[in-house]
Amino acid sequence: MRYTPNSSQVALDMLKDIGLNQIEDLFNDIPQELQLGRELDLGPGMTEMEIKQKLNELAGRNVNVEQMPCFLGAGAYDHYIPAALDQMLMRSEFYTAYTPYQAEISQGILQSIFEYQTLICNLTGMDVANASMYDGATALAEACALACESTRRSKVLVPDTIHPEYLQVLKTYAISGNTQIETIPCPNGVLDEKFIAGIDRDTACIVIQQPNFYGNLEDIQAAEQTIHGVKGMLIMVADPISLALLKPPAEWGADIVAGEGQSLGSSLSFGGPYLGFLAVSKKLMRKSPGRIVGQTLDQEGRRSFVLTLQAREQHIRREKATSNICSNQALNALAAAIYFTLVGPRGLKEIALRSHQLALYASKAFTDAGLALKYQAPFFREFAVKVDDPRTANRRLLSNAIIGGYELEDALLLAFTEKRTRQEIDKLVQVIGGMKNE
Repeated sequence: MRYTPNSSQVALDMLKDIGLNQIEDLFNDIPQELQLGRELDLGPGMTEMEIKQKLNELAGRNVNVEQMPCFLGAGAYDHYIPAALDQMLMRSEFYTAYTPYQAEISQGILQSIFEYQTLICNLTGMDVANASMYDGATALAEACALACESTRRSKVLVPDTIHPEYLQVLKTYAISGNTQIETIPCPNGVLDEKFIAGIDRDTACIVIQQPNFYGNLEDIQAAEQTIHGVKGMLIMVADPISLALLKPPAEWGADIVAGEGQSLGSSLSFGGPYLGFLAVSKKLMRKSPGRIVGQTLDQEGRRSFVLTLQAREQHIRREKATSNICSNQALNALAAAIYFTLVGPRGLKEIALRSHQLALYASKAFTDAGLALKYQAPFFREFAVKVDDPRTANRRLLSNAIIGGYELEDALLLAFTEKRTRQEIDKLVQVIGGMKNE
């Protein structure tokens, strides 16, 4: 039906009913110094054709990964998304699906969530996964809150090799919760003895990202033995693509696994929306935030799906409860499930292997060109190469039609996915190496 705006008289009648004289009175609670005090400078009106042309012109100023090869990673990666994925994902029954409170009319979306949970469990080796989180950073924050509540401790030990934005979100969550974040510097880009020495009987959990923010692979065994020796918990931040090659977190002894699922079929989209995943051991299932979909049989013996667990303790326990993740990233979770199904276990392994092989090829190319890596540690698909001026290097790369890396203080953090080619890598090395020789 058409929207018909209220007439001036109707608006005045409505204001009168609530004891006001004019529209502006609705905003009296906003301090005067914060009010704009003028009309918005929107310019003259445009026709539909004019506004479409304007929007296309503005969009054309963006640089996207379809126009240039992208070596920017740092938590969001330019992996290939099969064309079939969007064809299924954008079906109206998925795209418009609401929270599945009524199981009898929500079997499709419940099944998709159940299959997503199953796939995350298969990938991580954990017992239970919930029905998705907002993103990797908030998934980690929830994991830490869960560990603190379960151990009745407050100390969270974090190396500075985790994603800095994850750390910032974690500190933000800690402001209002029973969580004290202690960050340990790791100057060599991987865990060291100082981090392990920081684990004591007050430690609720330790956080280890694998691969870490710098792309390096961590040796987790000593830290795992130490934290479990004091009855604390190991939280791992996992990269899902890497798990096709690396030991799953469950085999490292992880109690909770959190991570970002963007690389599983969600486009970069200039920063979101993304997908956080959270998986736990069976003993933590009832304390896990959000929802868990389970499989059962209906009264006629047919396979069916229900919301087995819902974290609704907030109604009773208030601040002592875990967060109620109500509006989860179900569409992104469905994208991940479709992605897993399309590529399969073998395809996922091939994607991971090709990414790793290209990263190895690039590291050798940089070394041969006289450029040093920042850290001397094994890596998966990402590493930091030393440059004198990272910002200038990125500008130079962009002028050569290359999207560069994440700028560190003295290095560029570069990512290599299966989409990259040796020719693109050679050009990358040539441009950065050319700056060194100037």
